[in-house]
Amino acid sequence: MKMSVSRWHVIVGALFAMPCVGAIYTWSLFSTRLMSEFDWTLNEVAFAYALAIFMFAFSTMIGGKLQDKYGPRIIAVLGGIIYGAGLMLTSTATTLTELYIFFGILVGSGVGIVYICNLSTGLKWYPERRGFISGVVLGAFGLGALVFTPLVQYFIGLVEVSSAFFYLGIVYSILIIIGALFLRVPDQSALPAAAVGTVAAKDFTAKEMLKNKTFYKVWIMFFFAATAGHLIIGNATKIGIEVANLELAVVVAAVAVISLFNTAGRLVWGTLSDKIGRFKVLTIIFTLTAITMALLGITSLSLITFYVYLSLIAFCFGGFLASFPPITGEFFGFKHYGINYGIMYQAFGVAGLAGFFILSITGGLENTFLVIAVLAALGAVLAFISKDPNAAPKKTEAVSGR
Repeated sequence: MKMSVSRWHVIVGALFAMPCVGAIYTWSLFSTRLMSEFDWTLNEVAFAYALAIFMFAFSTMIGGKLQDKYGPRIIAVLGGIIYGAGLMLTSTATTLTELYIFFGILVGSGVGIVYICNLSTGLKWYPERRGFISGVVLGAFGLGALVFTPLVQYFIGLVEVSSAFFYLGIVYSILIIIGALFLRVPDQSALPAAAVGTVAAKDFTAKEMLKNKTFYKVWIMFFFAATAGHLIIGNATKIGIEVANLELAVVVAAVAVISLFNTAGRLVWGTLSDKIGRFKVLTIIFTLTAITMALLGITSLSLITFYVYLSLIAFCFGGFLASFPPITGEFFGFKHYGINYGIMYQAFGVAGLAGFFILSITGGLENTFLVIAVLAALGAVLAFISKDPNAAPKKTEAVSGR
């Protein structure tokens, strides 16, 4: 018996699944405790998160291809199983190699598969409100850290850090599988008249997309955009302790605050991009990011400025993540969206590794902030000179590579 699925049911499914994989952003709650328990260094533990982000992005390509072929429901279930199993196996990790395999590779891969299935399905159900649906689906993802921070802290306090991964893996996988049951690709007859009229007519294959120069410009902007967010989310507690000289008890709330503003940014900027245009929104948030990152690098932080600056970065980061999914579909179509956005999303994964290496090379957070401020400023220039997707090049141009 088939489940009756409406457009709102698809959103409900995302609200079950996306916060669970978005809980990867609670990593900073685990990192300091893992360092203490296993005598690992900050860079050793930070690489597990960077690897997970890279695999998150890489697996969207694989998951996107599979869901294009087999449908989003079964592939989302598969992603939930991989994600949950990775967390449960992480609970047994006693070496860095095990941490990298179980958390970095398995957990990161599960996140990417669940993510692309929910995002791609949502965009297909709401073609006339793509910024809005990107904001809702990805807002649910960003909400994960806020929703699950109390549960993470409860389990860490109850059974210690390693065992907490096990119980969280069970909870998350069950919720993801429930959410996956609501996913399916819509028939044209299921869409309202206003939505049918906006379905993209041009559908680029991955090969055609890769021959188009517009892809590379958008990819570079995505890379610049993601670098700042990764740095802040992955090092929130460290920034508070080492840069602002605050106590751990004071900065631990940063994870939840970042999640709240990250979620708000996806909703606000995503909806605004439907009204004023994608690249106008990108120009604004790149500029805000550049200014805020520069202030982080050159000013002394207090408790107030610590939370204000991190909240602004998270708010802008949410806007970036709500803007690039519809940009990709509006330039290159939705027939092959799963694999196409999976390829585009590699910018997100590479940015996660880039932030880690920039931090290692510069030798300090303040210098890293300034480097990323420059990247954000370059992103603002690229966005300002770009045309909105409704001026997308014709498919024949993509084939010829012009």
